[in-house]
Amino acid sequence: MDIYTTFAIPILIATLWLFTAHLSRSSAPPFTNKRICFLIAHPDDEAMFFSPALLALTSPHTGNHVKILCLSNGDADGLGKVREKELVASAAILGLRSRGDVLVLDSSEFRDGMDTRWDGGKIVEVLREAFGGQTSKQRDPDGDAPTATIDVLVTFDRYGVSGHPNHIALYHGARAWLDGLMKGKEGWRCPVELHTLTSTSILRKYISFLDAPMTMLFGFVGGLQASPRRDGAGGRRQALFVSDVGQWRQGQKAMTTAHQSQMRWFRWGWITFGRYMVVNDLKRQSIV
Repeated sequence: MDIYTTFAIPILIATLWLFTAHLSRSSAPPFTNKRICFLIAHPDDEAMFFSPALLALTSPHTGNHVKILCLSNGDADGLGKVREKELVASAAILGLRSRGDVLVLDSSEFRDGMDTRWDGGKIVEVLREAFGGQTSKQRDPDGDAPTATIDVLVTFDRYGVSGHPNHIALYHGARAWLDGLMKGKEGWRCPVELHTLTSTSILRKYISFLDAPMTMLFGFVGGLQASPRRDGAGGRRQALFVSDVGQWRQGQKAMTTAHQSQMRWFRWGWITFGRYMVVNDLKRQSIV
């Protein structure tokens, strides 16, 4: 390998990263002036999985109001109270406005653990209490439009990205809440858009920003990126967020500075090579 090739390869890699990040930012923002909630399972999910989307959607020019609802304080190792504070600190680094925009539950119903199965009905109860919706015993004789106190709910998809059962439970609980919100509301549009983080193969999971062109290509082939498909409600079906170098470092800072209790050796590999530290593609789920 000659000296020109030695210098050309890192330059090409850097250019590719900056170009894909620019394309992502130059398209019309998928959400503006929206009330958005990120539904996560554990403190550090917001940094390890959702930092590109959070950094983009909390940008002041979007006019969004972003909140985080975390169903567990991650007390598996007895560090629940420490991790609650770490989540608040991380949220501030990722652009949330105030401490009041972060809600962390400490409930026996939602214990952190790979062997713990969360009850979808309990997740529905939490979402209903936090954001509105009728119980199965309530009736709506006037047939009013369904309402909620948020416009967008973002969470994991049915595969949970890492396969964690707590992540997967959030998807099913979120869908069940919205299905209940729309029960008996035929003809009305669901007031809340549900967007889920796309799970990928293990190979793509660890190629960092190099996955961005691949994600764009898949979106283009599916008619989602160059000319975003829209569903019956008029909303964009897919939203792509690619962090630039500064945003990537900001996401890393949320882990290394805020979530210090979780920085074991293997997490250094994740925040360095993990594609979710750089690329988030959110898919809108159909709610009828």
